[in-house]
Order: sequence, then C-alpha cells, then structure tokens
Amino acid sequence: MNAPKSPYGLIQEEFQKDPWKVFVVCIFCNLTRRTESEPYMREFFARWPSAAEAAFADQAEISDLIKALGLADRRAKTLVRMSQDYLVKSWQADPRVLYGIGEYAYAAYQIFCLHLWAQIPEPKDGALKKYWKWINSVE
Repeated sequence: MNAPKSPYGLIQEEFQKDPWKVFVVCIFCNLTRRTESEPYMREFFARWPSAAEAAFADQAEISDLIKALGLADRRAKTLVRMSQDYLVKSWQADPRVLYGIGEYAYAAYQIFCLHLWAQIPEPKDGALKKYWKWINSVE
C-alpha cells in the first residue's frame, strides 16, 4: 500500500517506502524550500544511499556539499547522528527518539510510511497540511 499521489507532488511521496529517506527529506526541507534543497538532497542520496552508509559519512564532506543551503554544519551533524540512531535504536513506534527528528518528520512518517493520515491530527507544516487535507477529503 502506498499513500496516494497528490496534486502537490511532495517529495515524501516518492520515498515513502524508505522511512530513513523520508526523514532525510524532512531534514533537508526543514527551514528550506524544496526547490532549493532537492538538488542537494538527491546528491546526498547518490553519495550515501542508505542509513548504513550515511552513519559513517564524513560530516565535513556533507557540510561542504550542502553549504549553499545554510545551516550546513548542523544539518550534516543531524544527518549522520540520525542515521546512526536509525540503525541502533528502536524507533518504529516513535521516530522522535532519533536525533533531529521532530514533529514535522514524525507527521511525514505517519502519513507516508504508516498510512495513518486519517488517524492523526492536522500537521503544522504547510506542505504536509495541504496533503493531509487533500487525502482526508478524498477518503
């Protein structure tokens, strides 16, 4: 089962079968427009396609890759530490135990990975809110 494709084309729709990638998307899109972050996110996935690879990535290399987005050192640290946690912590019931994962990524996980859009409250993030309203009116 997949969350239906929306007219909004959220990037999480593309990666919904891989929760780690949904979390990475949220880290990239936090405080940054998708159009700005997407090319860097795709390059990140090309270099580190899994949590196992990103967990051992050089933070300086990630920071250098994404420096144009701003907050590069913080994002690089978050990407590596979240990936490490993803591999060793029991997070499936509540991914907010992962480093750097907050309400935005938690809502995205519930909607796109768990398909619980009808069971969760309206998300605060603008793009997720649009998707949530759309999917719940379709149901």
